[in-house]
Amino acid sequence: MGEQTVSRRGLLGAAGIGLLFGAAGGAGAGYAASHAATPADQAASTAAVPFHGEHQAGIATPVQDRLHFCAFDVITDSREALVALLRKWTDAAARMTAGQDAGPGGAVGGIPEAPPDDTGEALGLPPARLTITIGFGPTLFEKDGKDRFGLRSRRPAALVDLPHFPGDKLDPARCGGDLAIQACSDDPQVAVHAVRNLARIGFGVVAVRWSQLGFGKTSSTTPSEQTPRNLFGFKDGTNNIPGDDTEALRQHVWVAPEDGPDWMVGGSYLVARRIRMHIETWDRAPLAEQEQIVGRTKGEGAPLGAAREHDPVDLAKLPADSHVALSHPGANGGLRILRRGYSFVDGSDGLGRLDAGLFFIAYQRDPRKQFIPLQAKLSARDRMMEYLQHTGSGIWACPPGVRPGEFWGQRLFA
Repeated sequence: MGEQTVSRRGLLGAAGIGLLFGAAGGAGAGYAASHAATPADQAASTAAVPFHGEHQAGIATPVQDRLHFCAFDVITDSREALVALLRKWTDAAARMTAGQDAGPGGAVGGIPEAPPDDTGEALGLPPARLTITIGFGPTLFEKDGKDRFGLRSRRPAALVDLPHFPGDKLDPARCGGDLAIQACSDDPQVAVHAVRNLARIGFGVVAVRWSQLGFGKTSSTTPSEQTPRNLFGFKDGTNNIPGDDTEALRQHVWVAPEDGPDWMVGGSYLVARRIRMHIETWDRAPLAEQEQIVGRTKGEGAPLGAAREHDPVDLAKLPADSHVALSHPGANGGLRILRRGYSFVDGSDGLGRLDAGLFFIAYQRDPRKQFIPLQAKLSARDRMMEYLQHTGSGIWACPPGVRPGEFWGQRLFA
């Protein structure tokens, strides 16, 4: 991506990159130790994803290996301060995704008597396909009946408050947020650096509400690659929307002019759910039972009754309460969502059990017609729910991409 890509970060050898893969989640450290970097891996790790464009990067972009997701509360009542922050954030995000420091003074090039413009932990690291995606939550438009920033009338009809689903055990400290930042990269330190610097820039205007680290993507937007596995050991995302399927993206992911409002055209709606997986209970279930619950074989990932992963799904051959039978587009009138989930392991719960699971991320054109009815169906009928517990939740409107000179959400505040 030209000279800007290497102006902040010199290229690392494969060994140097591998040592850093353990920084954003203990369970991912084994991958770093066992994965032998190929020339293709090294090329990907040094690549930069363009920041500007019709759509925000980090949605249909090929899914990276690591995630740092962060929800923020806006702690000022000043619309001008919020707009000023969004301008600063957009500039910093464009710089960091291009491989530069977060600010022009950099980590070491500014005035010695002043705090640096960058925290410095990513010095010497390549961009590693960093993408930074922003979303606006319902409470940015209205909170406790108050029109905080003069945006109430511009809240999209599709940006609804998510209902309470059967089986939800949500922790309020892990839910919601006025703003959401999704930073994805093939290097955990690069993703953490991005969120850390946006939080630093936002001091006094926003405060971190909650955050989540993720490793080992559980869904892929590149079907030509091997389908990843979740912490239950099953392939996940076999029928996900490919990032290069423009027609499917148009139909299911991008907000269209007829959907409105104007400032969201070309954007998408993000739903995130922190799902704890009761892996110790799952691990004691017989293999045949696991496959009946999922609706696919564990080894090949083939739908039950078929031989290969990508063979057509015959719903008649699946248990009616299996996950695939209930979630497949053929059982839902063709309904589809674009998933970008990640596994997580957040230590243990003090009772000898891992606090581990799936950080579910989905993008869609209208959550009222996609995620909400699908989740209502799964939460009520999916046999897999016995092994899952939804503990965190949020929904955000992600505006379209920006052109050089614009800032995130500029049309919203116009």
